[in-house]
Amino acid sequence: MLHDFMPGTEEQLASGMTAGYIGFDPTASSLHIGNLATIMLLVQLQRAGHKPLALVGGATGMIGDPSGKSAERNLLDEETLRANQEGIRKQLEKFLDFNCGANSAEIVNNYDWFKEFSFLGFLREVGKHLTVNYMMAKDSVKKRISADEEGDRAEGLSFTEFSYQLIQGYDFYHLYKNKGVRLQMGASDQWGNITTGTELIRRIDGGKAFALVGKLVTKSDGTKFGKSEGGNVWLDATLTSPYKFYQFWLNLSDEEAEKLIKVYTLLPKEEIDALTEEHRQAPHLRILQKALAKDVTIRVHSEDDYISAVEASEILFGKGDLETLRSLREDILLSVFEGVPQIEVSRTSFQEAATVSDLLSEITGGQIFDSKGEAKRMIKNGGVSINRQKVQGPDEEVKYDLLQQKYLVVQKGKKNYYLITVN
Repeated sequence: MLHDFMPGTEEQLASGMTAGYIGFDPTASSLHIGNLATIMLLVQLQRAGHKPLALVGGATGMIGDPSGKSAERNLLDEETLRANQEGIRKQLEKFLDFNCGANSAEIVNNYDWFKEFSFLGFLREVGKHLTVNYMMAKDSVKKRISADEEGDRAEGLSFTEFSYQLIQGYDFYHLYKNKGVRLQMGASDQWGNITTGTELIRRIDGGKAFALVGKLVTKSDGTKFGKSEGGNVWLDATLTSPYKFYQFWLNLSDEEAEKLIKVYTLLPKEEIDALTEEHRQAPHLRILQKALAKDVTIRVHSEDDYISAVEASEILFGKGDLETLRSLREDILLSVFEGVPQIEVSRTSFQEAATVSDLLSEITGGQIFDSKGEAKRMIKNGGVSINRQKVQGPDEEVKYDLLQQKYLVVQKGKKNYYLITVN
């Protein structure tokens, strides 16, 4: 998990309980798995006996952080940010212990100390301590400016985003003074912002604070997991269903699974080593992916969601029966068949279908079978199932129970699925 840390960090942690924090911007109603990697740093910090703080950036969320971004993010109003903060708070409570004594976790909001801070006051008390040269030397700033100079972007780096590192740096100083925080952590792209905080503490107070960053978890195309980057895997079940969440981990490459099981799970090292060796002996069984998917899905969602996701996953591989289909919640059923052709028919047409052959050809508009004759031939050859039940004959009556009172799952051959919605 570890990418880099400032000299003296190990000694600070070894000297006794240390308060450390990570900041999360409430620019969406949910955190995603990129955030989860840094949450795991807080989890490990607490497990080692230290005190974790999660800073929800009510103030900085109004501005936007240029780190690792190719474009400036949209600014959100205060009401939206408040709603997002509440969603994030509930997610953090799943991972951190807020009732364990001296090293109980805390959540703080930087809006609480910035709301009364005037612009002139900030310039006088904070801005004078760092030079523009120091701020320009940060990689996050240099990359954005070089992209502008090379013509990769139409707009430049705004003063608002340029000032972000000063504001984040002051967060660290405020927590250092008022909460005794000595450590800030984050992903590796936050190194510049975090060290700005340690420098402010040194220059304003003559104090000593430390930085530690984890490896940045990226998607297969090399881009970071971030709310503005697209294609995210969210921790909120309404944004990424438990089935899709489970599938994400299940579909990792062997190399990714071997790396990420060490980041996202709390499995003992010996167990991870044993799973890794077992996986290498039989990679087709996807032992690592299954262990990782199980652990993370249960902790982010629930054991029931994990079981449902496993059962739903097996349906597309020809496993599971009618009872399995019936047991699936509507959101999971729709997630499973999201990528298959979806056909809508009226309830009247469905009720008037004389035979299964009529339903699968004419009534579904030729989207499953071009003609009734083609449907009959494949049914006679045993190649058609509805709701995991083999269609016995082409003139069979349509007596299938609708899943969730409105769906039929049709399987044509081994791999072709269709979802009929009866409205």
